[in-house]
Amino acid sequence: MTSSASPASEPAAEIWEPQPPALLPPWHTPEREALQEQARRFAIDEVLPVADELDPQKGEIPASLLTGMAERGWFGITVPAEQGGLGLGVFEYCMVSEELARAWMSTASILARSQGLGTAVLDADRRHELMRRSARGDWIGAIALSEPDAGSDLAGVSTRAVLDGEEWVVTGHKRWCGNAKAADFIQVLVRERDPEPGESRSTGLVNLLLEKERGEFPAGLTGHPIDKIGYHGFLTWDLTFDGVRIPRGNVIDEARAAQEESAEEGEAAEQAGFAEAQKFLNTARVHTAARAVGLARAALEDSIRYLQERVQFGHPIADFQALRFNIAEMASQIEQSRAFYRQVAHLLDLGLPVAKEASMVKLEATEMSIRVTNQAMQLHGGNGYTTERQVERHWRDARLTTIFEGTSEIQKRIISDRLLPRSPLS
Repeated sequence: MTSSASPASEPAAEIWEPQPPALLPPWHTPEREALQEQARRFAIDEVLPVADELDPQKGEIPASLLTGMAERGWFGITVPAEQGGLGLGVFEYCMVSEELARAWMSTASILARSQGLGTAVLDADRRHELMRRSARGDWIGAIALSEPDAGSDLAGVSTRAVLDGEEWVVTGHKRWCGNAKAADFIQVLVRERDPEPGESRSTGLVNLLLEKERGEFPAGLTGHPIDKIGYHGFLTWDLTFDGVRIPRGNVIDEARAAQEESAEEGEAAEQAGFAEAQKFLNTARVHTAARAVGLARAALEDSIRYLQERVQFGHPIADFQALRFNIAEMASQIEQSRAFYRQVAHLLDLGLPVAKEASMVKLEATEMSIRVTNQAMQLHGGNGYTTERQVERHWRDARLTTIFEGTSEIQKRIISDRLLPRSPLS
């Protein structure tokens, strides 16, 4: 009598477990490896369960997560060590942000509301104190740039600031201001005066620092949350300024503050200031690329697990070649974008001009994230089109990355303007 093999005698299928992205030469250092592992463990063990619970409720990041990030020094990754920060570079900032975005993009995004943001006032003692607060995580802000009629074209900002003695009086309408009510401050782009004939349209624009209490709006400021389809974790606000008063000295000027910090004088100091302001913009674009890579990686990891769990026609669908090839393509695209953002972050840390490259990596990584999360939805089939799986969150959040911090179209304009001269007819 022949007996068939029992299920217990069959070899167990190997279950894939995700590993952190490799830090190979020239990027590897023991310190970076330890920081990456710390960020990965925090993201998976502490952030992900909270995200799974609160994101479907459109909930906000709880204070416990903010405290955890502050205790690890992540609000001051790029703040100099002598001012209380970790004294690290854009590379480490993006590396930590990728790990956090893999769990919940909002936790990676909240880091950008620190890192010395809202500290570039001209009074040196106050600037240094605000930097220390930023590094500690008790100076977390919001940025009010866009308006209903001024988004990509910020030169069209019409919110008005008028001096009244020792105060600015601000009146106008701002939109897409994330974290506004929960913040310690709002950095507001306003128009002090209209440009004269022949001047740039951006002439007369000033950044003002509005200090406030967390969870409250000051007198004259009202708003309502914008109901977004994704990017939950903090609220995004439509704000109305009706005579909001800001002290005269609360002017944010990245270039002049950098000059104050520089021992150089004259033209060299002006160049240092301009470079600092430009670095801020480029860092934001590379940071967005890192967040996009984190989202795409989450979708890939979730898809690999799902393909191993889902059985059709007597096999895990991970055995089907067409789906395996999808995984190969997704992983290759993610790795390409990660290598690119690491390279640009490294160049930023060297102090090199990378405006074109920062726009390129922002464009490439965010468009990649849409493709990969969309493919992940397809691999999940009908289950992907439910809130029972995390992949729909990654998909919703990835869709935003091509819009904020400068749309893909704006990035293409920046890149093409640096590659292709315009004719006199343009």
